Amino acid sequence: MAYDPKIVAFCCTYCAYSAADLAGSMRLQYPPTVRMVKLLCTGKVEPIHLMKAFEAGADAVFVAG
Repeated sequence: MAYDPKIVAFCCTYCAYSAADLAGSMRLQYPPTVRMVKLLCTGKVEPIHLMKAFEAGADAVFVAG
């Protein structure tokens, strides 16, 4: 059985999230175990947000700006 890590991605609205949206328009796919959280700015990410993601069962957390 393959290991599928649960990944939470905190993405900036104007940078990383726009890139992910464009990738979707191009029909590129990422694994269904990746969950994206759209933020106004990655500068607003607090350590508690990262810890809550791990508490909720995430194997990895990714912050993209």
